[in-house]
Amino acid sequence: MHTAIVRHPVPQALALAVALVLGLMAAGGTAQAAENYGYQSISYSGVANTPTSDKPQSKLWWNDGSWWADMWTTGTGWQIYRLDRATKTWVSTGVTNDTRSSTLSDTLWDGNKLYIASHVATISGDSGSKASLTGQPAKLYRYSYAAGKYTLDSGFPSNINNNSSESMTIDKDTTGAVWATWTQVSGSSTSGFTSSVYVNSLNPGTTTWGTPFVLPVADPNPAPDDISAIVAFGSNKIGVMWSDAPAGTVYWATRTDGTSRSAASSWNVQPAVQGKGQADDHLNIKALLADSAGRVYAAVKTSLDSSTDKSLPQLQLLVFRPGTGSFTRSTIATLADCVTRPQILLDTTNNVVRAFHTAPSTSVSGCAYSGVPGSIYEKTASMDNPVFGSGRGTPVIQDGASANINDVTTTKQGVNATTGVVVMASNKATQRYWFSDRSLGTAPPPGDTTAPVVSGTSPADGATGVAVSTNVTATFSEAMNTSTIDTNTFTLKTGTTTVSAAVTYSGTGNTATLNPGTDLAAGTTYTATIKDGSTGAKDAAGNALASDKTWTFTTATAGGGGGT
Repeated sequence: MHTAIVRHPVPQALALAVALVLGLMAAGGTAQAAENYGYQSISYSGVANTPTSDKPQSKLWWNDGSWWADMWTTGTGWQIYRLDRATKTWVSTGVTNDTRSSTLSDTLWDGNKLYIASHVATISGDSGSKASLTGQPAKLYRYSYAAGKYTLDSGFPSNINNNSSESMTIDKDTTGAVWATWTQVSGSSTSGFTSSVYVNSLNPGTTTWGTPFVLPVADPNPAPDDISAIVAFGSNKIGVMWSDAPAGTVYWATRTDGTSRSAASSWNVQPAVQGKGQADDHLNIKALLADSAGRVYAAVKTSLDSSTDKSLPQLQLLVFRPGTGSFTRSTIATLADCVTRPQILLDTTNNVVRAFHTAPSTSVSGCAYSGVPGSIYEKTASMDNPVFGSGRGTPVIQDGASANINDVTTTKQGVNATTGVVVMASNKATQRYWFSDRSLGTAPPPGDTTAPVVSGTSPADGATGVAVSTNVTATFSEAMNTSTIDTNTFTLKTGTTTVSAAVTYSGTGNTATLNPGTDLAAGTTYTATIKDGSTGAKDAAGNALASDKTWTFTTATAGGGGGT
């Protein structure tokens, strides 16, 4: 069910003017009647934690022309839901994963499989530290998708670890390994508490996880209420980011796919941001595998709340550029804006970063403290030069009758004109989900039913004497859905052996690029394939290739150079 009341986002200056007028009318900290923004959805009674939390996690994904979510169903457990955009209603698919009411989850759609990591949540905070509980395993659920249905794969769920944690996130590297990270707290109030950043990975092609291990870097021991997050980026990298509030540092550790999992030599660590008050346990991290620059974007919160200088940053955007090996930072919002719990989306249609966060309702005057529930606001900035405007931004989710919206969540994937933008949050007071759903840019024409074709390849079909260092490219007849161009839909083989490679897609020229992890073998014939069908490459309107595109080429013999 939903509340059929929605206000389209108004220009940011107007939204702030309305907020100011209402604030002047209200007594300090009190609320007048407010507008609704977005839609009310199902109730979530019976779950221990706010179901759209925690801060690094993603509960939504886009697949096969629809938005989906992992949502708590009262009396049943966590289920997969689909958004019926025509009626603005989330509809249960009847597929239940975890029935434990003490869990939270992170989801990943890789273009072929759905992964849901579900962990028992033990949360440390201002009220005190809590040790992780043993005998409470985090579980990974993996689903196959066909004809609108998700089916749990044999051997799943599989156990990631045997301990509870405050948060947990997952991503998948180019070898097919699924990685998870979390912070694990040991000790007691008597002996003291120790927190460590843990990682683990699922062996490719199996249902077996390795042994969890502490990240092998200097001082992977933040405060008990600090958290970590993981992301795949670039052509062959995995990165782990974690907050360390006592050290005033957000750390960033990276590893090249295929190297030793736990060797210290495999991991490079550096500060993403460092300085007094620069770290808090709020972070959200995103990357686009199709981004040729390999950039990583992270929204982080500072702990500068007590400062009297309200122009200091409350939320910052950190951008990692592998080409320079360093981070840049810009202010998303200041202490004066009183915002918290950021999440970001990468909008490939408009080349912008979309930042979402909690702040007091538009009807509330003042701010009791940073972190107070209220409404969800949005701000945007260029992905290339991320400079955000002043203020809280534009309200996108607000319960006019109950200013208690918090914990916004969305997808790991990039969004575009086809997907639109969907974000979800919770009203803890009423125990109801709320969400925002709106179009983005210009969507493809409704009548577009033409299948895309591969209009060109490099190397060309039948080419010989090809350099062993070559990348393989395919040019499409039209813009493609970026999320459907990956290592599952674009492959390179010699015989029956698949070449380990990274796959990226550029909207400029509608070109997909397959970059092998190592040089190809000399004097060898290779077969490249772009897959068709429901699990294959699709255009922006959701049309799949009419048939598989396959071509072959042969590399130059040793010492023979490259030819055509």
